[in-house]
Amino acid sequence: MLSIQDPEKAMQALAAEEWNAKTSDLDEKTRHSPPPEKPIGSSSSEESSFERSLDKTTEAPPPQGSSTGEPPSGKPEPTKPSRTFLHHSQIYCTAEVSTAHADILFLWCCFISGLVDSTIYHAFGTFVSMQTGNTIFLGLGGATPHRTSKPYGWAKSLVSIACFCFGCLVFSHMTRFFGKLRRGTLVASFLSQTLIIFVAATVVQCRVVNGSFDTITDDIDWDTIIPIALLSFQSAGQIVGSRALNLSEIPTVVLTSMLHDIFADPRIVAKDNVKRNRRVLAFFAILIGAICGGFIGEGTRRMQTPLWIAGALKLVITLAWAFWSESQTSAV
Repeated sequence: MLSIQDPEKAMQALAAEEWNAKTSDLDEKTRHSPPPEKPIGSSSSEESSFERSLDKTTEAPPPQGSSTGEPPSGKPEPTKPSRTFLHHSQIYCTAEVSTAHADILFLWCCFISGLVDSTIYHAFGTFVSMQTGNTIFLGLGGATPHRTSKPYGWAKSLVSIACFCFGCLVFSHMTRFFGKLRRGTLVASFLSQTLIIFVAATVVQCRVVNGSFDTITDDIDWDTIIPIALLSFQSAGQIVGSRALNLSEIPTVVLTSMLHDIFADPRIVAKDNVKRNRRVLAFFAILIGAICGGFIGEGTRRMQTPLWIAGALKLVITLAWAFWSESQTSAV
């Protein structure tokens, strides 16, 4: 024990004991991972600062968002299924579809046009797809209004032409805005056409409009404007879709120009003329659809049956677009 009369030696002894205690603690903490070499000429204050920084780095940081500083549980943060599903759905809907074999779907659209047009003409004396005939009816209506069995047929034709033009305006702008080859655009377009056909069939089924061929005799029953307007509007979506996919040889609602293109083709007898084959098949699809519409109408004497069939076929086309193969350029 040092005496009180020798304070200098007492202070040196206390400093030495304190230093020995600190170095022993440091060795215990860093036994498996020795600290980096101390720079030459460093002072005792720098050594003390280095020890404090080393102690801080060895402590585990608190988990993110925790104010208590408790160690994390070690489990990864689970991903949100809803966010992942929406992300994949967005990618799937914005992908561009392949145009390979898309002509098959539009050939079915030609069949639907023939089926619906024959049914509506049988019931109301007007068309909803073939606007050439409606233009002729409109012109004849003002010239001979009282010498025909349906003096107001021109008004129905006018409504059909106007709704068809409005449908072309809506569907074409929607297609250009959202992307003409995107899966979501095609599904939305054909789904809306499907729903419109079902609404028209429901209107007739619920007898809001007289759909019996045996009792449709009143030419000024203006309730018939409802299915005419709806079906004319949706038929515009077909030709907009065929133009968007560069299948102008299958317009689905026009026959005159299609017949011209068949017989004016310089390669009409060529073996591998794909466009000629599409035009011929489209012509017969419309013809067969019209024949089926006539037989179904005569068999059931009700116009809603062909409309339900047309809506079901359009629904199948919509589902086909939903699962159609993706374009190679979009997938890359």
